[in-house]
Amino acid sequence: MFSRWNWVACGFYLVLNICSPDASGGLVQSCGHIIPESPVLALGSNFTALCILNESCLDFGNIYASQIIWKIKNRVVPKEQYREINRTVSSVTFNDTSSLATPLTCNILADGQIEQNIYGITVTVGLAPEKPTNLSCIVHQISKFTYVMTCTWNPGRHTFLDTEFRLRYSWPEEVFPDCIPKGVNNSCTVTDIQFFVNTEIWVEAANALGKAESDPLVVDPIDIVKPLSPQNVSVSSGILPTVLKLSWENWISDAVMTLKFNIRYRITGDTNWMEVPPEDTASPRTSFSVQELRPYTEYAFSIRCMKEDGLGYWSDWSEEKTGITTEDQPSKGPPIWRIIAASQSPASWTVHLMWKALKPFEANGVILQYEVTVRDKSSPSCPLKKYNVTSTNHTLQLPKGTYEVTLIARNSVGASPPSVLLIPESNSKAPVKNLRTLPKHDKLWVGWTAPNSYVLKYVVEWCLVSSSSDCVMEWQITQGDVQGIDLKGIKPFKCYLITVYPLYADGQGSGESVKAYLKQDRPSKGPTVQTKKVGKAEAVLTWNHLTVEEQNGFIRNYTILYKTIDGNETVVTVDPSKTEYTLSSLTSDTLYTVRMMASTDNGSRTGPDFTFTTQKFGKGEIEAIVVPVCLAFLLIVLLGVLFCFNKRDLIKKHIWPIVPDPSKSNIAQWSPQAPAKHNFNSKNQMYPEGSFTDVSVVEIEADDKKSFSEQDLKPFDLLKKEKSTSEGHSSGIGGSSCMSSPRQSVSDSDEGETTQNTSSTVQYSTVVLNGYRDQTPVQVFSRSESTQPLLDSEERSEDHAGGADSAAQRQQYFRQNGGQDENNVDRPCFERAKQITHANEGDLVGFAQLQVSGQSSQPLGLGMAKNTQEAALSDILQTCTEGQTVRPETVEENPLSADDMPKSYLPQTVRQGGYMPQ
Repeated sequence: MFSRWNWVACGFYLVLNICSPDASGGLVQSCGHIIPESPVLALGSNFTALCILNESCLDFGNIYASQIIWKIKNRVVPKEQYREINRTVSSVTFNDTSSLATPLTCNILADGQIEQNIYGITVTVGLAPEKPTNLSCIVHQISKFTYVMTCTWNPGRHTFLDTEFRLRYSWPEEVFPDCIPKGVNNSCTVTDIQFFVNTEIWVEAANALGKAESDPLVVDPIDIVKPLSPQNVSVSSGILPTVLKLSWENWISDAVMTLKFNIRYRITGDTNWMEVPPEDTASPRTSFSVQELRPYTEYAFSIRCMKEDGLGYWSDWSEEKTGITTEDQPSKGPPIWRIIAASQSPASWTVHLMWKALKPFEANGVILQYEVTVRDKSSPSCPLKKYNVTSTNHTLQLPKGTYEVTLIARNSVGASPPSVLLIPESNSKAPVKNLRTLPKHDKLWVGWTAPNSYVLKYVVEWCLVSSSSDCVMEWQITQGDVQGIDLKGIKPFKCYLITVYPLYADGQGSGESVKAYLKQDRPSKGPTVQTKKVGKAEAVLTWNHLTVEEQNGFIRNYTILYKTIDGNETVVTVDPSKTEYTLSSLTSDTLYTVRMMASTDNGSRTGPDFTFTTQKFGKGEIEAIVVPVCLAFLLIVLLGVLFCFNKRDLIKKHIWPIVPDPSKSNIAQWSPQAPAKHNFNSKNQMYPEGSFTDVSVVEIEADDKKSFSEQDLKPFDLLKKEKSTSEGHSSGIGGSSCMSSPRQSVSDSDEGETTQNTSSTVQYSTVVLNGYRDQTPVQVFSRSESTQPLLDSEERSEDHAGGADSAAQRQQYFRQNGGQDENNVDRPCFERAKQITHANEGDLVGFAQLQVSGQSSQPLGLGMAKNTQEAALSDILQTCTEGQTVRPETVEENPLSADDMPKSYLPQTVRQGGYMPQ
């Protein structure tokens, strides 16, 4: 066994043997080769290749056929396909060449270590050519005298090999050169041809695997000619309005062949062609008159030609030429309809007549004017009314009734047949039944069921419904035997209002209407919802209908969706005709979010969200709370007012004490000469009840000369003490009876400071001295605790001497102040004192002024006995005073003279008329 280095040396030697050049520039003898060399194989056939090793390589390298490896495109062929023929030859067999690829190589593996390529071949796999089929030839006229022949055939299947096609043709005595296609394999053009001689034509195909020929075609080239189309075509109008004349030139001479023609025409703008009957143009010619055309219509014409006997091919169509027929009178009257509107007068109509312009083939020319004739069928004696109109509408003001309107269109040739429209006074005839619509492609079909009566025509009205503009009416008239039409020009997602009227011979039926969509879509927007009223457990929602432009279809329902912030959404479906809905069973004082969705047949659209909060209290709950509270408050207030009214004196005493205003005191108006008068008979008492709070009345008998004992004067001491106690709580005579500031009253025992500290309130009291037990009274005193100075005239002493005049004046004073009814049991003390006086007025002593001095607390001395005064005062106290404090006064029997008496600010001796207590 060779060592590793020996195998390397052997491999190097093999490479040199295979690749080294010899002296002649060729390859040195290879170690092997493959048979066959670069074969072309039929697709799907069997193939066997042999690899033969040279003897020279065997001796040196110890290489044998058993070490050969076959590869296809670097892919090892399975060893099952190998066969070792001898020590130098190995074969490989392929049962199907479909999988065979190139290159195929023979390789050697030296001692299992080094793989070396020995030889390789290119294998070509393909198919033999098939027999060409469908051989046909055509002779094209290039110019007036130039022709070429082009033959075409079917080359058959793809061979995957280089295949050559040849077009061969010959006469019986002559063979022409082959025509070899250039760039194609299915056609070839021959430029040298001869007419009126039968020529045999065939195709031959060949490649490495074989060759094939087509069936021969024997033909005279004149029979396969495709001539040029007629040239210089012209169109001219004839005498008749339905005829146009065509003229042209032929580019092939009659000596070569005669032609027949084919003429087609169409209305300009139309795509449908019409043809002249072939038999009318089957003979040679250069002109033709086309008949039965529409008047005043533009037509386009085109012509083609071929051999007269029908052999060969039609030429291409000639260039189009146009012509217009002459005018003729209109073939029919314009379709007419009306719209009746209310007039200002209830007895008249506003009739809007409208008609459609005639189509060109109906107008047969230019319409110059329309003639409108109106006949009143209700009054046959009324003359006809005629109007000449150039537009397609006219408005009439007519009294209500039945009218027949006739419309005629005129052009330059004549007038159209009349169109008649009957306008009945009322649409009393039967309407159509079962009006319905159905979308069909881009058209909207409208169908109906005919009434039981015979109908002449139907009028179909339709208009685009809009919320921002009026409905622009379009209409169409159809015959009475038709029960459905297609409306053109209908836009998708738009709402149309369609109305059908049946027209009878003697009247018109009422219209039936329906709304329809060609196509529907979901709404452009959703409804915007708002709250109309919100309660504790309910809320009234309102919204507006979507405009017809926003609906994009029929709204089938509204859907309300509402929820709380953290709650589940509740869905409510609402009829599309409603614009208000009440949500119930809501939670009080809760925030809700609500939105609304509008739905059509093709989808839905939701509007914006809206929030609202339910009320905390329901309707009437606040009133049920507030009203009782208010009533209770009013009741409490009323009870308080009644209580205050009943206790007004007590409240007034504690809250608003009566404080006399010195500026309003009558003391400023005192005049000894003219003392104030007071009518004691008046209902308004001079001294209202309760105005005196500290009054003492003492009766003293004038004739009692006996001095009062100390025992008799003890009650007066007690009274003084009570007075002193009461003065702390009372403001004195004329003062407020409640809540006044405490002060000291001026008394006999007051100190000098008392006068300076007393209130400015003027207080007065009157002491009347009547005779004790029917005895003559001595004097009457007036007393005041006022610190207000008196006028100078008031300070002067009056004459207190007893006399008839003085007694009369004092008597007059007591009459003035005591003029009560003498029979009154409850008469005041002043009057009772007067009654017990039996002496005459002259026996009365004058009033003595009692001066209370701030410098002395001693009472003035009086000439009367002290015991007599005390007895008189005690008697008065027992008989007159009821719960009042009596202040004893020291009475002097003989009053001092004016000169001897000290100055006093108290009221002077009462004259006739007296001084009124203030």
